[in-house]
Amino acid sequence: MEKEAKKEAFRKYLDSSGVLDALTKVLVALYEQSDKPSSAMEFIQQKLGGPTVAEYEKLRAEISDLQIRFNELSAAHQDKCRELEELKNSHAEGTSKQMIEEGVSKEDT
Repeated sequence: MEKEAKKEAFRKYLDSSGVLDALTKVLVALYEQSDKPSSAMEFIQQKLGGPTVAEYEKLRAEISDLQIRFNELSAAHQDKCRELEELKNSHAEGTSKQMIEEGVSKEDT
């Protein structure tokens, strides 16, 4: 008896959340197709808003390409940051040397 109550509660949950209506509409649309699609699952996924298998695979490939590009750009960014730090350090050293030399020159005069 408890099992039946759980089933009924679940059915009410599906009904109140609109799942049963959505599934019914999709199945009716599939039934009414004069030319049945080769993949009923793809048809259902598409009608429920999910990507098709081909779209999903395309998106996965795009994610992979973008991850590679991100890694390349991240490495280039790190290189440029390192170069900038080296330039700052060399500029600071040059400025320090110049200040020391100018100080020595003034003392000589």
